[in-house]
Parts: sequence; structure tokens; C-alpha cells
Amino acid sequence: MSESVTNTEFHGAPDKKTRIKSIIGGSARNLVEWYDWFAYSMFTLYFARSFFPAGNQTVELLQAAAVFAVGFLMRPIGAWMMGIFADRKGRKAGLTLSVTLMCIGSLFIACAPTYEQMGIVAPIVLIVARLLQGLSVGGEYGASATYLSEMAGKNRRGLFSSFQYMTILAGQLLALFTLIVLQNVLTEEQLYDWGWRVPFFIGSGLALLIFLIRRGMAETESFKNADRENAPKSSALSLFKNHPKTALAVIFLTAGGTLSFYAYTTYMQKFLVNTSGFTKETATIISAASIFVLMLLQPIVGHISDKIGRKPVMIFFGVGGVLFTYAIFTLISQTTNPFVAFGLIVFGMMFVSGYTATGAVIKSEMFPAHIRALGVALPYAIANTIFGGTSELMALQFKSMGHENYYFIYVTVMVGICLIYFLRMKDQKKYSQILED
Repeated sequence: MSESVTNTEFHGAPDKKTRIKSIIGGSARNLVEWYDWFAYSMFTLYFARSFFPAGNQTVELLQAAAVFAVGFLMRPIGAWMMGIFADRKGRKAGLTLSVTLMCIGSLFIACAPTYEQMGIVAPIVLIVARLLQGLSVGGEYGASATYLSEMAGKNRRGLFSSFQYMTILAGQLLALFTLIVLQNVLTEEQLYDWGWRVPFFIGSGLALLIFLIRRGMAETESFKNADRENAPKSSALSLFKNHPKTALAVIFLTAGGTLSFYAYTTYMQKFLVNTSGFTKETATIISAASIFVLMLLQPIVGHISDKIGRKPVMIFFGVGGVLFTYAIFTLISQTTNPFVAFGLIVFGMMFVSGYTATGAVIKSEMFPAHIRALGVALPYAIANTIFGGTSELMALQFKSMGHENYYFIYVTVMVGICLIYFLRMKDQKKYSQILED
């Protein structure tokens, strides 16, 4: 079904310079927000004991991972609130609001008291901060994915929307780089005592710079031209009433993809330390190097999807995930060679890139403009909360039970379920709901 354009005032498509400037601005926002989000995971090894009673390292990490998962509980709420906001007030407005909330959450963590100082108050402050960050990220994904997909021209949507995960990975990489620098300039005890606060101060400062970048961004033509007067207003009720199959499709295609993404990125650092036996410093370098490769793969795979379609790329992810996930994690758990570990991780990430590079554009092309930001954000956030937010928690829980391989099976099964959908889906490159501009 095509979008209604009756009684709509049309605006001219932006020129190439405006497109590029706006895409860079939207990507910069995305990078900063995800730096703040991932800084929590990257520095968990150092701040876990500051917020929870001293004990076994796996138990401390498990408690910190539980708080990480709690942050995901706010993502559907953030997706609902700010998805509606971005559909009604504009993609730019939605991006600005989300980065503000992320800045506040990072400041909370940076200034939080320790368990030794204030007891139970410490983890409560941490939880509140993660709830704010979860609210921010929940709204950011829909606004950002929609903005990049709409701002790109028809023949380059795959390429430019791949910047969504490219900047997610860049933010994660920046968090890892910050960790590597601090590991080399501070002693381990200093990192445990106060050094872990530094990245959160940096993140809140970077968020302030985003407000300056906002001036160079243009609103998308799809938002300007959307017939919001005659179409139902953006709301969760309207989404699931008028687009139930499409919303469910987003949940399905997100489930295995987001689980695999968090398995190879945020959890992998702990896996290399806690299972393979690498030092924290070596594990951080391996993680940073592999994430850098995954980041570089995004525009390449996005460009490929512009040429051959979205569906073949997603099937590539599904088949690779089903066939190789268990073997890759098993081999990594048994190696003590950092180069072998790096090679295995990159091999797995090659398949994951099939999802990460095309996820944003596929979801955006499924919905009409008047409800696109919410349609992308809310189903994605629901799947992310259930599968992405609990990824580390499930992995550490299986490990504490003595059956870590169950986690490998879990990831494989979820990707297999997604593969069934990929085989049945339409190719969104051919059936896009984004009007040509």
C-alpha cells in the first residue's frame, strides 16, 4: 500500500550537500548516544564492585548485567513516547530530546556514590541512571533509523542507513578506546577506585556538543510531505491496529539479530576474560579490533543491499548464524591465542553484518511516514528488551549453572527462527513505503 499524499504540500528534495551534512549530523548524535550506552558495559569489570557487595567476580558481573538488562525495560517506553514525538514534531526534535536524556543519565553514573559510601542507595542511583539511558536509546533508534533512511536517496538508502549501526559500533569502539587509554595511563586500582567515572563525564560532555551540530541538519522531506491531517495520528493503538503484521515482522527480524549483535560485541569482552582466560587488557584490544572490522563492514554490506536487495543479505546472516554460532563460541572458549580469537570473532561478525547493515532501512521501508518512527522504534525496542537486554544475563546465568554452551544453542535457535521469516519476507528494496525523492 502506498502512502496517502492527498492535500499535502510538497517540498523539494534536498540537494546532495544538504543530504550529506544532515546524515553526518544524525550519525554524530547516534555515535554519542551509543558511546554513553556502551560505556556502561565496557567498564562493568571495574565498577561492579563499587555498586554491589564484594564477592565472586561472576556474581558481581551478574548483578551489573542485571542492571544493564533493567535499562532495556525502559526502551519500549522510550520508543513509544519519542516515536510518537518524532512522528508528530519531527525527526530532528526526537533526536535532540533523546540525546538530552542520555546526557543526564551519564552524569548520574559519573557522580553516583559507591556501595561502601551509601549502601543500597548506590545501586538505586545506578538503576535510575540506566532507566534514563534506556528511555533515551529506546526513542533514539526509531528517530535515527527513520531520519537516515528518509534523508538518503532511493538508490543509496542501504548505504546511508547502514550508518545507523556503523555509528552504534563507532560509539562502542570509542568506549573501548577510552577504556584502553585509561588502562594505560591509570593503575588497575585507580580504575577500580575512580577511573571508571571518567568515560561517563566524557559522554555527558560530548552530548552537549550535539546541540551545536543540530543547526546543520535539515528535516526530512518524508516528514514534511506526510499527510498527518488525513492519516491516523501516530500512537501504539494505531500501530498495532492498522499495521499488526508489519509490527510483528519487525519484532521477528530484530530478535535473532540483536541477540547475535550483543553476543559478539558487549558480552564477548567478558567471555574472553571469564571463559577463555585472557587478561582484561588483551580482551579489550581483541574486542576493539573486531568491532572496528564490523564497523567497516557496515557501508559495504549496505551498498550491496542497494544492488542485490535486502532479502538476500538477511538470508546470508540467518544461514551463517545457524551454521556457525555454536562452533565459533566453542572454539573461542578453548583458545589462548589472541589472533585466533580475533579471527573467529570477525568470521562470526561477517554474518552479523547482514543484519546490522540493513536492519534500519528494512524497518523504515515497511511503514508509511505518519507512523514510521514509532513503527520502527516500538517493535524493535520490544525485541531488544526481551533478547538484546538479557543477552549477557542469560550467558552469565548459564555459566554460573555450569552449562555455558546452552547460551550458544540459545543464540543459534533464535537466529534460526529469524531465518524462517527472512525466507518468507518481501524484499523491502522493491516494496518500499518511503516515497521517492
